Amino acid sequence: MSMSSAVIVSDMDGTLTTAETWRGVLAWVLQHRPSAAARRFVSVRLPLVLLAKLGVISKERFRARWLSDQATLLRGASADELAAMGEWVVEHHLWPARRAAGINAVAVALSAARTADPSTQLLLATGGYQQVGDAFARRIGAVAALGTPLELMEGRATGRLAAATQSGEQKAAAVRVRAAGGQILVAFGDTAADAPLLSMAQRAVAVAPDKQLRKEALRRGWEIVG
Repeated sequence: MSMSSAVIVSDMDGTLTTAETWRGVLAWVLQHRPSAAARRFVSVRLPLVLLAKLGVISKERFRARWLSDQATLLRGASADELAAMGEWVVEHHLWPARRAAGINAVAVALSAARTADPSTQLLLATGGYQQVGDAFARRIGAVAALGTPLELMEGRATGRLAAATQSGEQKAAAVRVRAAGGQILVAFGDTAADAPLLSMAQRAVAVAPDKQLRKEALRRGWEIVG
């Protein structure tokens, strides 16, 4: 369902938690759906990690490839299992490592906005799987999460993504559609990939930004937290 009220939107990994979603997903797989592929998932991808560190491939492209590859470990999981996976990842990995500065900044912004307009809605926009985003959204009182969808066929994961990774311009476009013409009052993010999202908001907040986003925030006069 779309919305036309004012919106506040936040990224998740790095912005609202210092943990990485993929690590939590892998931990869940190793515990609940163990396999040889899961056990060697990281080691066989070390060359890809090196290419990303050397800048041969972009961080955004690296994350998209990693997320797509990891989806294969979830092949055969039911919709209920995937929902449970999302809750488990948040409960055991993301929420214990929540970034207080980001969580508090979002809460303060939402409270202030709702004082002026009680219908203001909070959205969570994440490159992580939809089920993880849904679980985290419930923790922060967001009305919805816009995450990367896993493809399901006859109620079970196929091991593929149902759409492109929700990152960069893709994430910003999803938020724009969901906002349905409503004002995007404040946006929070932590990496250069979040710049398109932050650019859409009346007020942009870089939370513990990476080097590139910090530089962009200083250039454009965006707020910096942490």
